[in-house]
Amino acid sequence: MRKLSLEELGRVGVEDFKILDKILIVVVLDNIRSAMNVGSFFRTSDAFKLEKIYLCGITATPPHKEILKTAIGASSSVSWSHHEKIEDAIALLKNDDYRIIGIEQTDQSESLLDFEVLDEAKYAIVFGNEVQGISESILPMLDVALEIPQYGTKHSLNVSVCGGIVLWHFAKEFL
Repeated sequence: MRKLSLEELGRVGVEDFKILDKILIVVVLDNIRSAMNVGSFFRTSDAFKLEKIYLCGITATPPHKEILKTAIGASSSVSWSHHEKIEDAIALLKNDDYRIIGIEQTDQSESLLDFEVLDEAKYAIVFGNEVQGISESILPMLDVALEIPQYGTKHSLNVSVCGGIVLWHFAKEFL
């Protein structure tokens, strides 16, 4: 066994990536405090050919040095926009027929394991603040709330780790 070289991996360049057909999944980041977490979402979105990232509220935007540090160039390949109010971003996405999926522990959350991803649907997946979670104001705007089953003593995962798990679960249905 040996590790593959970068050339053997056959990755596309940034300009080629920009014109590839993307998976109809967008990421919505709701008041993410850590720019390093934001950078991780850029990198994950690049890895799975996701359509776009919506950065909302206090969420840092490129070219923030901590985003650049963890994104390792993905902030140049993945399309993004900033919205002061998450409600405005969600309204735009609902108008464009996206299913709004909140990753949050609520009294009506479904397990990610039980959620059927339909490859003909468009999804906007909302990830919330590292302490407060998703903004209360958008809970009524969600089509569904999903949570990752957890079995230890902690009640949550780091938001970018959570993002990797959830986005892979969705993306694998499209790839």
